[in-house]
Amino acid sequence: MTAKPMPTQDSRPSWLKPIFIPAIIALVVVLAGAMLLDRQNSVLSQARVRATVASDVSLLRAKLEGNINGNFQLVRGLVSTLSTEPDMSETRFSILVAKLFEERSQLRSVAAARDLVVHLMYPLAGNMPAMGLDYRRNAEQRDAVLRARDTGKLVLAGPIELVQGGSGFLGRFPVFVDTPAGEQFWGVVSAVVDEQRLYADSGLLDASQDLDISITSTGSTDAAMPPFFGSDLTAADPVTADVMLPSGKWVIAAAPKGGWGAASNDLWLFRLGLASAAALIMLPIVTIGRLLVERQQHSRLQAQREIELARVSRRLSLALDVSKVGVWELDLASGEESWDDRTNELYGLPADSGPRNHDNWKAAVHPDDQARAEADFRRMIRTGRYESDYRVLLPSGQLRYVRSIAALYREPNEPERVVGVNWDVTADVTRSEDLRRANMLTDARNRELEAARVRIEHNALHDSLTGLPNRRYLDEKLRLHAERGQQSGSALNLLHIDLDRFKQINDTLGHAAGDAMLRHMSAVLRQTCGDTDFVARVGGDEFVVLTTTRDNDDYVRTLAELIIAQMRQPLDYQGHQCRCGVSVGIASECDSALDAKRLLINADIALYRAKARGRNRYEYFSEVLQAEVVKTKRVADEILSGLERQEFVAWFQPQFDAHTLAVVGVEALARWNHPTEGLKTPDSFLSIAEDLNVMATIDRMMLEQSLACLERWDRMGLGMPRVSVNVSLRRLHDAELITGMRKLDIAPGRISFELVESIYLDDSDEIVGWNIDQLKELGVDVEIDDFGTGYASIVSLQKLRPTRLKIDRQLVMPILNDLQQRQLLTSIIDIGKSMGIEVIAEGVETMEHAAILRDLGCDILQGYALSRPLSAAGLEAFLTQRQPLAAS
Repeated sequence: MTAKPMPTQDSRPSWLKPIFIPAIIALVVVLAGAMLLDRQNSVLSQARVRATVASDVSLLRAKLEGNINGNFQLVRGLVSTLSTEPDMSETRFSILVAKLFEERSQLRSVAAARDLVVHLMYPLAGNMPAMGLDYRRNAEQRDAVLRARDTGKLVLAGPIELVQGGSGFLGRFPVFVDTPAGEQFWGVVSAVVDEQRLYADSGLLDASQDLDISITSTGSTDAAMPPFFGSDLTAADPVTADVMLPSGKWVIAAAPKGGWGAASNDLWLFRLGLASAAALIMLPIVTIGRLLVERQQHSRLQAQREIELARVSRRLSLALDVSKVGVWELDLASGEESWDDRTNELYGLPADSGPRNHDNWKAAVHPDDQARAEADFRRMIRTGRYESDYRVLLPSGQLRYVRSIAALYREPNEPERVVGVNWDVTADVTRSEDLRRANMLTDARNRELEAARVRIEHNALHDSLTGLPNRRYLDEKLRLHAERGQQSGSALNLLHIDLDRFKQINDTLGHAAGDAMLRHMSAVLRQTCGDTDFVARVGGDEFVVLTTTRDNDDYVRTLAELIIAQMRQPLDYQGHQCRCGVSVGIASECDSALDAKRLLINADIALYRAKARGRNRYEYFSEVLQAEVVKTKRVADEILSGLERQEFVAWFQPQFDAHTLAVVGVEALARWNHPTEGLKTPDSFLSIAEDLNVMATIDRMMLEQSLACLERWDRMGLGMPRVSVNVSLRRLHDAELITGMRKLDIAPGRISFELVESIYLDDSDEIVGWNIDQLKELGVDVEIDDFGTGYASIVSLQKLRPTRLKIDRQLVMPILNDLQQRQLLTSIIDIGKSMGIEVIAEGVETMEHAAILRDLGCDILQGYALSRPLSAAGLEAFLTQRQPLAAS
């Protein structure tokens, strides 16, 4: 549809409309007249101001001339007296000048200079520096003095800086005396006029004057000079006057402060009056024009409002049709109601525009909602506004939801009426109900999701087997402790617990038994730990307890002892008594800045110490323990570096025939040629090397070096029968051991492997047994080292069938004084002899030991009494020295 065209409006500016033309003409005339009057008044005002300033300047000029001439007139009398008394004394001079000073003047001092040298002065006080002044030698005053002498007239100079200090105007009078030869120049009289007193007495310094004043000296040539009083007023168009002096003249200039425009104060008053008169003329004209304009605007606005009202009415009617809103009206006095077609349709009545009343409405409302809807109307309409939702039951049985909103209003001299609207909200109610059901389903699902989230989070932070917090939960707990820090006087304690013999239970009874033991461990920790303690399972058989204590660690020690005691008790599993002790490492942190990682490491170090000291115990972390760990770490690093740099070398200790003392072999001993600490024996690095799992590497290096030495000794003809090398358990567990040995091409009987008694005897390891059998087939002899210190049995010796066995030094040392020890050694030697095994005795410290062992039947001797361990070069020298002895 097309919109109805709006009436056109006058688009011209409001000031160009015909109604304002008279006002514009009047304004132009008033402005032109005002400008003309203002111009003429400005000219007259400035002329008055200049006349006033000229008058003030004339007065100042007269005062200045009078003061200067008066001062010099007084001095002229003194000059005349000096002409008649050229030899005037200083006293006479002072009396005459003092009388001059009694007169009103601006004189400051008077001096007489005979032959141009000052010899008389009054007053002397303050002017002594000028006494004896020779004008002919004073460059500043010489020209003026000579000009006075040559012209015979008064010469005025100044203002100048005086020799005696200060500044002033200086008048120089030539003095001539009569002599028989005629008139002769005597000297000059100089009179000083004080500068500031002259200005003040002449009115130049009067603060009440609103004038800028300058004084300029023209000299004898009338040439313009810079002003010596005031600033240059040439650009200010000043009023000037000539000040006539005995010699030359001054020009005094003056202008109002702020300029000539600022001096004409009555000019702005005149302009203000003109503006007021113009306003009085223009105000009635503008007011009448404005009223006429407003009348025209009101007429146009009224027409626009009528058009807008019609448009709004059409839009409202269209909106009601589109929105399906019904309108009704109720007369409260008569009870009569007026319903439009839409309202009739909502209540299931015909759209006949017939009269309606309350009974029509009540018959349509659902019976269950009638009482509530009527109560809502009675309660709310008293407030002036009514709103209610209810159901309408149509004749067809269809149910419809209706929302009714109304307002109370009253027109003048009319009874109260209620106007309201109804509209169908069935679809909204249906959607709301669907939304409510959907929200209920969503809430139920959210609760399920929240429960699932809680379960997932619990599972993520807890161990599924024991139900205890896991390592992730522990890390979070430690992080929170680190953020909060420890309070003063409190300590955070961490107990790192590890099950002993847990692997044996798993291997013998199965993983189900191991799981039962872990659950038993978690139950023990729950029972023994306090409510505020934090218990977690952090690994396969590792647990952690976090507890906070104050002032002492008795609680922590008691807790560790209780856990160990509880875990000593056997656990019955399917008829088996399972025993599994625990080792506990304890670390504490008291600093406010908690380092969680360091706390865990410290507890782990303490746990390692507890296991190393026999297990089934607890150990505290300490600074000493940390130092040991640091040292162990340093040695471990140095061992690894030493292996890379080939610092491990083989030393050799000779073995001797017990009867002939001939060298029958050597034992290769590992030595560490440390770069800074020198040669180190195995007791300083062996245990750390075993932890590093590098003993097999060291054994291999010793074997390779021994083979190389054997080959060298053979070339040297030293006749070394064999070399014994130590072999570790890890080396014997190496499945590739035999493959590597075959590559070495070892001659049978030249190499012996020494096995520690505890390595093989009574050990049923198949790999170790197979490797030993293969070594024998390769011609490598097997020796049992440290025999008598372990738990070997006769059956083990029969099974192994070693070539030799070596009696440990602990059994050899006491035989000098202990007969029972000799009998024990005799038994061991007899056992070896009966089984065809050679017997070696180590630790032979004296030749008496050697003799006893020989007599007991020992085959081979080894010890410090015969030879200390030697380097390869030392052994070569040792063998070389013994060759002549062997030959003889």
